Amino acid sequence: MAVKLKASKREDLKKSNTKLIRQSGRIPAVVYGNDKKSNTVSVDSVELLKTVRDEGKNAIISLDVEGETVDVMLHDYQIEPLRDELVHADFYVVNMSQEMDVSVVIRLEGDAQGAKEGGVLQQPLYELAIRAKPADIPEEITIDVSSLEIGDSIMVSDLKEGKNYEILEDENTTIVTVTAPDSAEEVTEEEEAEPEVINEKTDDEE
Repeated sequence: MAVKLKASKREDLKKSNTKLIRQSGRIPAVVYGNDKKSNTVSVDSVELLKTVRDEGKNAIISLDVEGETVDVMLHDYQIEPLRDELVHADFYVVNMSQEMDVSVVIRLEGDAQGAKEGGVLQQPLYELAIRAKPADIPEEITIDVSSLEIGDSIMVSDLKEGKNYEILEDENTTIVTVTAPDSAEEVTEEEEAEPEVINEKTDDEE
């Protein structure tokens, strides 16, 4: 089920008007894609952030543009780094009956047995590329790592594809692994070793 979000048409594209929009707590946005005419709108920044936080970045949003509703996904957004504020958003119009390629967050569940025994849990892959219809895109993909011992790993090939989506990632890609603590200790010992002084003068040279 799509989450609802209201938007207002934005016809005056002057910088002065855009500044006023941001000062009012809204942000400028563009709605485009799927052979639809591109439209400029504005949305409440707090409501948009709440939607993404609660529903996930791949949520289907029923965007109400002054009475006209269109199904979209948040395709991109811009953050002003100094103030850490949302300043612009791009919404992509989706066809609910057509598959699309997206990346879904991977969430690890449980405490790995190998980590309890001193191993180091590492996660090289944080998002999984999949193909699915918009309504079938999962908010996240959960992987239970409780049974992993030192030396064990979970590859993409170990995952079972969901009923409603296809995994696009290379099956040989490592998602999570538990490495032995020895390698970490070796690095520490090398760092503690006395560094070699480059171009140090010897007594003979002096």
